[in-house]
Amino acid sequence: MYIGIDVGGTNLVAGIVTADGVLLKKAQRKCGSERGAEAVMADILGVAVDVCQKAGISAGEIEQIGLGIPGAVDDKNGKVIFSPNIPLSGVALSEIVRSRWGDTAHGGQGRDVAVHLINDADAAAFGEFSAGSAKGYRNMMLITLGTGLGGGIVIDGKVFSGANNIGAEIGHLVIEHGGRPCNCGRLGCWEKYAAASGLISLAQEQMARDKNSALWRLAPNPADVEGQMVFMAAAEGDKSAQDVIALYIDYLANGISSIINIFQPEVICLGGGVSNAGDALLMPLREIVAKDTFRHPEKNTEIRIASLGNDAGIIGAALAKT
Repeated sequence: MYIGIDVGGTNLVAGIVTADGVLLKKAQRKCGSERGAEAVMADILGVAVDVCQKAGISAGEIEQIGLGIPGAVDDKNGKVIFSPNIPLSGVALSEIVRSRWGDTAHGGQGRDVAVHLINDADAAAFGEFSAGSAKGYRNMMLITLGTGLGGGIVIDGKVFSGANNIGAEIGHLVIEHGGRPCNCGRLGCWEKYAAASGLISLAQEQMARDKNSALWRLAPNPADVEGQMVFMAAAEGDKSAQDVIALYIDYLANGISSIINIFQPEVICLGGGVSNAGDALLMPLREIVAKDTFRHPEKNTEIRIASLGNDAGIIGAALAKT
């Protein structure tokens, strides 16, 4: 059995995962970020104990604990390189968790557990690769369309994170020179146009131009616009919403086409809130990408909706290095 833990700045979610990627039980607790590194590490061990108890298994049955960290990690040396929202930067987390596991859980039965670190986006990608929409493939990518645009890359069955463990920041591919300012300090980053926040910005701009748009009925205050509302208004036949969706999908296709031309993965999985639009997103996206990518006569990249949701990171962390 394996434990995967999605380490967030606010919450920790742990799961018991089988060797073939089946998530058996989950447990959750608050993360003690505001109380410092020691509190976070105590909570990590605590949620691991919690999920064992919920599953009715002993610590001695756990072969591996995988930690999905929002930041850069060096799994080879067991260290967190940096994690902006969690006070673990520079911490030799693997050894600490490994050494404390037996003392914390069930009378010291788990001392020999392996501990691995993985970036949280990479963990989600590896989860989809291992047990989700990309299962059975060797080369894939996960793109998450949330507040930001993140993702992970798996090449020949292994997570790719670059020579310095901070690669695959696909949201910061520049698609519009001199474009919208990004939180990273650059201009025109892909996530400013193709993340859910990018879709919302496009909708708000359109609402300012068209006071008769159905979007005003769904969100009388433009600050309350959500991505799903834009797809709803478009489905109702609202021309302004349809124009927003078309422009948004064009921006999304722009980045995906570049990624395909560089990596030619077997499959790209789309996750995050915007992916819930399903075929309304996929069908036009596939058409544009087919026109804008180098095509093989027989074998081309498939674009699919990710299937594991928030569980992908737990499963991917649990199975890292297995």
